[in-house]
Amino acid sequence: MREAPFVAAKPQDTYLLAQRIREQALRMVTRAKASHVGSALSIADIMAVLYGRALRVDPDAPRHPERDRFILSKGHACVAVYAALAETRFIERASLETYGVNGSILMAHISHKVPGAEFSTGALGHGLPFGTGKALAGKRREASWRTVVLTSDGEWGEGSNWEAALFAAHHNLDNLICILDYNKLQSLKTVDETLRLEPLHSKFEAFGWAVREVDGHDHGALADALEGAPWEAGKPMMLIAHTIKGKGVSFMENKVEWHYRNPTPELLEVALAEIAGANSDA
Repeated sequence: MREAPFVAAKPQDTYLLAQRIREQALRMVTRAKASHVGSALSIADIMAVLYGRALRVDPDAPRHPERDRFILSKGHACVAVYAALAETRFIERASLETYGVNGSILMAHISHKVPGAEFSTGALGHGLPFGTGKALAGKRREASWRTVVLTSDGEWGEGSNWEAALFAAHHNLDNLICILDYNKLQSLKTVDETLRLEPLHSKFEAFGWAVREVDGHDHGALADALEGAPWEAGKPMMLIAHTIKGKGVSFMENKVEWHYRNPTPELLEVALAEIAGANSDA
């Protein structure tokens, strides 16, 4: 049992947190005329469960040595993390208005300069190799903190991830959780058309990982998996989260064009109304 300052938010807060993450992500991308809003919306629920419940972190001590380490490997979805950090007091909400502005620490791919962010990522396939190193360091120090890495599905076309998967199992890193955002779309077309990954579950099991699959928008299922770690002694954990790209905005859901497209101010208002309405109906 960990002692203060690691106090998780109450479970019932996570759906409201996910709503706010989606709203802030949409505003940031629209304001900056940036990209990757679909990728951010697909992980909003995962981020809400991580920062609202599962991660052992403290906004008043973001570099505390006993904190859990969270690494966003799909760095292009950074607005979801920035929003989560703002809504959980790691950074000021007002700072989100500087996203994408020249000289801002809130860059278009996540930066370790942001309080609460562990690692700068941009090129895909780097987050898990870095995370395995963190997890190995924790193991050797007999530390209680965990490493959580969130990857995209498309970046599993990178050989560096498979090397990291072998490495993690070889070193029995049961303090490592990899969450795979399986929205099944990447930059230009489906993952299956680009480079087929299936059968994912059995592949990871063959690599020596403990594997679970969940609905990546089901907060209870996500929390049960994350809080139940480790699942098997001596095995790193792969949580395959089935998600919808653009989740929460009907005209963005499962639409590949929202990997790069940004909303107009008019579409932003439509999107925000949909998200608010969905939450009020929940």
